[in-house]
Amino acid sequence: MGGFSVQNLWYMRQFYAEYHDNERLQPLVGEIAWAHNLAIMSKCKDTLEREFYLRMTRKFGWSKNVLIHQIENQSYEKSLLGQTNFNKTLTPALRTQAKLAVRDEYTFDFLELGEKHSERELERALIGRIEDFLRAMGGMFAFVGSQFRLEVEGREYFIDLLLFHRRLQCLVAIELKIGDFEPEFVGKMQFYLTALDRQVREDGENPSIGIILCKEKNRTIVEYALMPADKPIGVATYQIVKRLPKTLKGQLPSPEQISRILEDGV
Repeated sequence: MGGFSVQNLWYMRQFYAEYHDNERLQPLVGEIAWAHNLAIMSKCKDTLEREFYLRMTRKFGWSKNVLIHQIENQSYEKSLLGQTNFNKTLTPALRTQAKLAVRDEYTFDFLELGEKHSERELERALIGRIEDFLRAMGGMFAFVGSQFRLEVEGREYFIDLLLFHRRLQCLVAIELKIGDFEPEFVGKMQFYLTALDRQVREDGENPSIGIILCKEKNRTIVEYALMPADKPIGVATYQIVKRLPKTLKGQLPSPEQISRILEDGV
């Protein structure tokens, strides 16, 4: 046993105690690096949270720094609470993956913006830190363009940000709103997604998805607004300074539901 520090020996003992009789997680821990396992074991509070980060690290190939960033930004809670209409607008093969790709809240703590800013200032700041932005979105996104131009019947329309999700194989339109969510935002996004699917989407790609990114939202208003929508849309909030609402924990799905989501989607 020469060469191992006391701390490393303690970690090994803890690692064995945590996983030796957990047949569900044993295959996962063997597929990622020791440093990643240590980060997950030390920073995650329960088995389901650990499973989430184990599966996401394996799937997206996160570096240790990216993994720690995702944990510190509460990606687990935010992914499971996302408000979308994907159950009725996407095929079973896509909907769980898409739910994990669209969070309830995004943290852009790398931006040098005050609490008061315009939508244009927010857009420019995100583009100026594009790598940080794509990382904050959760991985597997590629940047397509900003103020992406669409023309319908001689009239011009512009999507704030257009991304492409490599695993979902679809375009992702993002609309930035610096205020509260309003129901009419959904109709505008539906129009954009229809135009993207008819004019921009390539053969073999999946239907385009929309993310309406607001400063604040009322969950009931979002739920009502998404009910009649027939295009895949998610509504999320963003923050410049880290914070985790105390209500978040109480809104999480049951352990059984979380387990099914992780098995189906990752």
